[in-house]
Amino acid sequence: MTQVEDSTSQSNDRDHTLLCGWGRFRPNWLQRFRTAKWALFWLCWAGAIQGMVVNGFVNVVITTIEKRFGLRSMQTGVIAGGYDMASFACLAPVTYLGGRSGSSKPRWLGWGVLLMGTGSLLFALPHFLVPPHRVANEDADDICVLNRTMDRCEEDTPAEGGAWAVAIFVFAQLLHGAGATPLFTLGVTYIDENVSKKMSSVYLGVYYTMAVVGPAMGYVLGGQMLTIYTDFLSTDAGSLGITPQSSVWIGAWWIGFILSALLCLIVAVPLLAFPHELPGASEIRASKVSEAHEGAASKSAAFSALHELPQAAVALLKNPTFLFLNLAGASEGMLISGFAAFLPKLIENQFAVSASEAALLLGLITVPAGGGGTFLGGWLVKRLELACAGIIKLCIGATLVAAAFTFCFVLSCDDYPFAGLTVPYNSPAVPGSDGLLADCNSGCSCPRWRYSPVCGADGAVYYSACHAACTARRLRGRGGAGGAVLYRDCACIRTNATLPLYYAPGGEGASAESYEAINSICSTDCPFLWLFVALSFCVMLCTFLATMPALSATLRCVREDQRSFALGIQWIKVRLLGTIPAPLLFGFLIDASCALWAASCGASGACVQYRNADMSKYMLALALAGKLCSLLFFSLAWWFYRPPGSGSSNAVIPSVDLVVCDKVNGSAAGARGIVQNGTLDKTNGYCNAALECSDHL
Repeated sequence: MTQVEDSTSQSNDRDHTLLCGWGRFRPNWLQRFRTAKWALFWLCWAGAIQGMVVNGFVNVVITTIEKRFGLRSMQTGVIAGGYDMASFACLAPVTYLGGRSGSSKPRWLGWGVLLMGTGSLLFALPHFLVPPHRVANEDADDICVLNRTMDRCEEDTPAEGGAWAVAIFVFAQLLHGAGATPLFTLGVTYIDENVSKKMSSVYLGVYYTMAVVGPAMGYVLGGQMLTIYTDFLSTDAGSLGITPQSSVWIGAWWIGFILSALLCLIVAVPLLAFPHELPGASEIRASKVSEAHEGAASKSAAFSALHELPQAAVALLKNPTFLFLNLAGASEGMLISGFAAFLPKLIENQFAVSASEAALLLGLITVPAGGGGTFLGGWLVKRLELACAGIIKLCIGATLVAAAFTFCFVLSCDDYPFAGLTVPYNSPAVPGSDGLLADCNSGCSCPRWRYSPVCGADGAVYYSACHAACTARRLRGRGGAGGAVLYRDCACIRTNATLPLYYAPGGEGASAESYEAINSICSTDCPFLWLFVALSFCVMLCTFLATMPALSATLRCVREDQRSFALGIQWIKVRLLGTIPAPLLFGFLIDASCALWAASCGASGACVQYRNADMSKYMLALALAGKLCSLLFFSLAWWFYRPPGSGSSNAVIPSVDLVVCDKVNGSAAGARGIVQNGTLDKTNGYCNAALECSDHL
């Protein structure tokens, strides 16, 4: 009787843990949400927030924090790579421990989302640790004063850049990476374990689509945040005479991270409520096991202890198809990570658009191309009923088309006309100077550390109004409507008889005023912007078209009991070989294309002028090389793949074999194989057929 009571008690405890809730609080009304659709709903939002923060907000604000804290692209590359560094360190233990039988994947997911929210709060912290941003042209000192004593860095000027800012940003990114680690490993397997095989690709397609929509949301929302002045709580940008079109504008880059921290808290609470498995999961699992048990590949024992982890990894690495799919994912990850971080910078500098406009353009590209490509890839696998070999062929075709479209980076605009750098002054240069000094401004004693570019009436950019030798300034448009600073009597600017006019916001024609220089971005007549956007759309569409098929092929070519660990190993390779070095490599090459560095109190600051031809050449080389590597690795994965039972020593034998089949009188007839009485005739090129043919499905 005691044994019966103990058994009943254990059964009740086990049933209690299968209910939705937190701890002992598991009310009946909450159980209506204990379905795969609700789990997918909250996982989709978690994935969208992760993409919005890491691949959206962070990438949008890269150029802004470079200017705000005086950082180089190499330093911001380290910041962008911090996420992948944490993922690399956490993937193996998280996927191995979280993927064990009885482990609560929703608990790992919920706490991970909370950790990600903590990282977002930390990322916004540097904004509150520095004094309000000081615009160089807010003082009258930015104009030319003849025979002025040579200016120097003022003692009260805060050192806003440096190692401390980079350290905080990197640590925040480490928290982002650690918190997001379970999302696309344990989250994927949690969905796969709780839905039928037929619906798994659809659910995963929706999940990954939302994960791609997240960065698009980040680009659009982040771009809009950048139209708000960074110190809007304490300073009126209109009183400074600057607008989002001004060269010295710093947007409110930190608002999005505060918002994302709140969203992480909202999403983590329901995720923590889900049980470790949903109703019906045991039947699905039993069906998979019973079908897989007949396969020869399923006879090897599962790795259940932590000390057996190296043995499990070696077993996976001996799978050639899995190995080459991983390498293809690494090359694709390198391109996606690098361009996600620095493509906004490329658009800003190549086509002379503001940071907010560049972010909006990328957001408009990412929504249809990234989201549509991801969903379309999953749909094609299901609609065409592709086998493993066919799925890899689809990846090859998509990658080949994407490689052709990478030649969009050939499109390059002429360098910005920068006085003393790309175009000469209207007077001889001072011998031995850095090119910014000429006879026309040599008597102004212009401070090198005061970078406040102005656009001259001659269409050239000048390092500052002082370098343009302007002696008069006037602030127009004071107040909330924004405004500009107009300069007159500029000795270095060659002007025509008719000067350009500035119209104050909301003003009539009578309020127009002429100027020789203005603190805004010079317009450009480069016609390639929209062509570049269209071709970039095609590259992104074809790139994301291959993501879901590649994931499906990876899941199908490994044993059932190693799927979580296989995804972890794959993401480790992607991080180590692709996404971790990518921002560093991209940042190094972008820094190499810099033509002029800003000086910041004895130290070099951010780059203020790039050589567009060099930047375009480097980006084309990276994109084309990455796509050709992906094409090679996908081709090798297809070449080495052998269907189960083919007799090849290189055969990739999953735990279950999947064919497209129809059930006839309780048996499953495949296109080239038959499942009858528990025996599978493995003469076809399809993998994992038994699950599609199970009576449960």
